[in-house]
Amino acid sequence: MLRVLREFWRDQRGVAMILVAIMIPVLIGFSLLAIDMSRLNSHHNDLQKGIDALSLAAAAELDGRSDSITRANSAITNLVSNKTLLSTSGDHALVLADVTVTYLTGIPASDDTAISTAGVDAGGTNWASTDPKAVSFAEVTVNASGLTDGAGAFATIFPASLFGGKDKLEIQPQAVAGFVQSICETVPLFMCNPFETSDPATSKTIQQAFALGDTYGREFRVLKVDSNPGPGNFGLVDNNLSSIRDAIAMGTSGTCYNRDALTTKTGVTLGQVNTGLNTRFDLYSGSLNKQTKNWQYRPASNVRKGQKNGCSKYDPVTDNTALPLPPGTNYNDSKGMSDPIGSQGFWTNYWQVNHGAAYPTVPSATNPTGTTTAPASRYDVYKYEIAKGLVDDKSTAPTKETGTPSCYKGDDPTPDPDRRLLNMAIVNCLANQAKLNGHVQLKPDGYVSVFVNTPIQKQDNTKDPEDPSAGEKPISLEIVDVDGGFANNTLVDKAFRNEAQLYR
Repeated sequence: MLRVLREFWRDQRGVAMILVAIMIPVLIGFSLLAIDMSRLNSHHNDLQKGIDALSLAAAAELDGRSDSITRANSAITNLVSNKTLLSTSGDHALVLADVTVTYLTGIPASDDTAISTAGVDAGGTNWASTDPKAVSFAEVTVNASGLTDGAGAFATIFPASLFGGKDKLEIQPQAVAGFVQSICETVPLFMCNPFETSDPATSKTIQQAFALGDTYGREFRVLKVDSNPGPGNFGLVDNNLSSIRDAIAMGTSGTCYNRDALTTKTGVTLGQVNTGLNTRFDLYSGSLNKQTKNWQYRPASNVRKGQKNGCSKYDPVTDNTALPLPPGTNYNDSKGMSDPIGSQGFWTNYWQVNHGAAYPTVPSATNPTGTTTAPASRYDVYKYEIAKGLVDDKSTAPTKETGTPSCYKGDDPTPDPDRRLLNMAIVNCLANQAKLNGHVQLKPDGYVSVFVNTPIQKQDNTKDPEDPSAGEKPISLEIVDVDGGFANNTLVDKAFRNEAQLYR
């Protein structure tokens, strides 16, 4: 008996069958796990793509207007209605109940800092907001609860319940996308915010001033200074063009600027700025006299400026037989602006001299407060002259000036796009004084569309307009629109490029 047992113990026949029998469940288990992990990875990728699309769709609407969140929610709803199949249970589709959407004013500097679905990061900072004018990021997260039949869960093949686990796999993808706005059709200039003060209680953003009607009908005068700029001054912005003069004459900086970041630039003579601006009034100085057939250097369709003859420099008549758009009253040099136009009588003399008739009470069509009965702005009068076919009216003899360009020899200029309008940045120069004088990035207060009232003249008008030895007179402007939620939206529609990008 003992010998038989020893032989049986030493007998190795059939051992392979035993090992196979033992390993088959293990191999099958690992195979099922591999299949489940592959399905998990594939499902996560598909679901992540869907969440990315939702966050991008929402972020694209966060442009700072009062209805931005409403439009963002609508974009998500419309995208979800496509019913992409993402689940092995439930209705097999991603639905609104599967996700949480949180709108954020910002995100942590490090991607390693997590943000909860409530918008609070790991450091305790709450980025969430319901203010449609403040938010610029959309966070979309697959809900952690209710995933048993939701888009983020599916039944496994591996029977994990036999080992005390769950036969469901759950994933929770998250995506954060942000709104980026660039401005492309702008000259490389910034103007100091005329409503900024050293006292935060009285200081206004350019958008606030515009919405209140504080900008309407005022004449703003800006002049370039080399140091300590403030209200009434302008400066230069970096661009990719070699000539500031050409950038201003053509109306493009040669590059797009991030709405929230620009870099200041030093140098350049004022003659280049003024010579470029004056092409819009049918005046071609120095080497620009070779551009009188170039469409990019065309004048506006209405160039009435109180001048008899001449194509090279601004030389207004002094006998009042032709008048430019009138300057503002009570101009305040420390603020760089005049009082608003006070009454309809402001226009009596201008209209009688240039049109030979009584002033017809032009509506205040671009007044941001919505009223049309206030005294018209210079831009409103200028547009009225074009719309009513009054550009060809002759002023009083002997000047007999009209608003029709005569020096430009190319194709007839068109009223749209308007060559008397410029898009430029507004900077809080008092707050950013240390950053203004040399290639330092700063955040502008906003962007404006300005109307150029008159050409720019030299203090010594006997010299060539590009001669730096003669002092410069200020640029006379009106503000006709701003960016942001208070705007008339002409600037945004024509100059801004909206983009959404993923951050997480």
